[in-house]
Amino acid sequence: MVRDMQSNIKRIVNLETLAAWTNKRRIIQQAVFTELCNMLDPGKPSFTPKKGKPCVVMFVGLQGSGKTTTCTKYAYYHQRKGFKPALVCADTFRAGAFDQLKQNATKAKIPFYGSYMESDPVKIAVEGVEKFKKENCDLVIVDTSGRHNKKQLFLKKCAKFQKRRVAATKSQVIFIGTGEHIDEFEVFDVKPFVSRLLGMGDWSGFMDKIHEVVPTDQQPELLQKLSEGTFTGLCMSSSRTY
Repeated sequence: MVRDMQSNIKRIVNLETLAAWTNKRRIIQQAVFTELCNMLDPGKPSFTPKKGKPCVVMFVGLQGSGKTTTCTKYAYYHQRKGFKPALVCADTFRAGAFDQLKQNATKAKIPFYGSYMESDPVKIAVEGVEKFKKENCDLVIVDTSGRHNKKQLFLKKCAKFQKRRVAATKSQVIFIGTGEHIDEFEVFDVKPFVSRLLGMGDWSGFMDKIHEVVPTDQQPELLQKLSEGTFTGLCMSSSRTY
């Protein structure tokens, strides 16, 4: 992939044909930006749960990759969007898995289900999903084990639990975690992401953050300060509500 990107950039940017006054760094930066966007953007819409329509999302990944934390972030994100999420701990291999999920869910005020006694992850998952469907939860998130030496057994049990086809989203990245806290989680937007990656800034992301943390009645004043060039970090801090 890297070699392909290098070849594409060399094909697009021919330094020998550029005029002497041309900002070569800017042109190369724009070419890299375009190629990275093409590489990261699958060109397909990502899977999006529908509010009010029951949906089960199962997290699968390597051990230690942060699935349990991400499950809570995913649930909390949708809770703030008006969903009624719930968490199910179907990780029966890792010691402390249920305790971690319970602690995260309690902090985020999200209902959860798990068991200290049951060793069958399929049974826990099925019971948890049925329980929360009866409670009209429209987004049930199942946290699974990432244990390596039992991955074949684990995948067979996952296949047993998930009888219906998984939605074919063809999306490489849907969300990204931006920190340790449960609210540090955002929708992946390829252009702002690549722009930040290359140090070009992210105006749209900044505006989204203003709309998220600044009270509606104070937003016009902040936007006015931005247009006048008098905006500082203190303006943002003083406008936050806790």
